[in-house]
Order: sequence, then structure tokens, then C-alpha cells
Amino acid sequence: MIYKDKLEAIREDFGVTQRSMSKLLGLNIDVYGQYEREYYIMPLKHLIDVCDYFNISLDYVFSFTKKKSYKNINKIIDKNIVGQRLKEFRKEYKMSQKELANILNVVNTIISKYERGDFLIATHTLYTICKKYNISADYLLGRIDEPKYLNK
Repeated sequence: MIYKDKLEAIREDFGVTQRSMSKLLGLNIDVYGQYEREYYIMPLKHLIDVCDYFNISLDYVFSFTKKKSYKNINKIIDKNIVGQRLKEFRKEYKMSQKELANILNVVNTIISKYERGDFLIATHTLYTICKKYNISADYLLGRIDEPKYLNK
């Protein structure tokens, strides 16, 4: 479970319907409902749009922290910054791309592509890294500079 418990509760707390959210994200209402119930994992781009709309942190949506938002969130996701921070994290833990790929159950070329900024990191991959290593998803995405590591 990545965000299932949070998305619906946040949306309802703000009095927003699934139909409104689906329109905001440019999705069919059925698709949005499947994302909200986590039948399918919501692409990170859409998840960030939800966070920005409600002015909440991704760390909160992922239940990594009880803090709902951070000051001065950068709303522009730069794949190069994400790649740089992912590489710094990996080196801090003295892991090769192959070792990280094995932990995440992905091919090591995808780690290389994330680190080069070729692709935005996948939602599940981001969640797995952050949960396992207690690192902020908002930090890895370059949305915040502090805190890097989370304490619940």
C-alpha cells in the first residue's frame, strides 16, 4: 500500500469529488477511481499534481510523516535534480546501480536512466527507496532541501 488510505481522505476533507479530481488531472473518472483505490499505481506526475492542488507533501500522502506540508515547496520537478539526488543517496549508502536495482527488483539500466535524468522515477520505486531508507520523497524529488531524512 502506497497512498490508498490518504488520497480519498484528503480529497473528502477538502470536499472535492472524484469527478473534480479526474477533471483536474485530465483523467477519466473510472481511471482516477482505480488510482485512488490503488488498483493501479498513480503515475508520479499525477500524484504531484494532487499534492500541489491540496498544498500537501508527498511524504504525508505516503504516510512517511504526519506533517501535512513543508514551507517553500518547489513545484517544478527537474529530472536532473532527481537523478542527482538519487545518485548521491546511492553513493551515501555505498551501493552500485546494480545493487540498488536488485533491491528494487528492476533492471540496473533503469537506475542509470533515472540518475541521468532520462526518466522521472516511478512512483513505486520512489516509495520503496524512501520507505526502506527513511528518506523524504519530497527531498529526492527536489521539492524541498530539508529535511532529507524523516523521523515519524
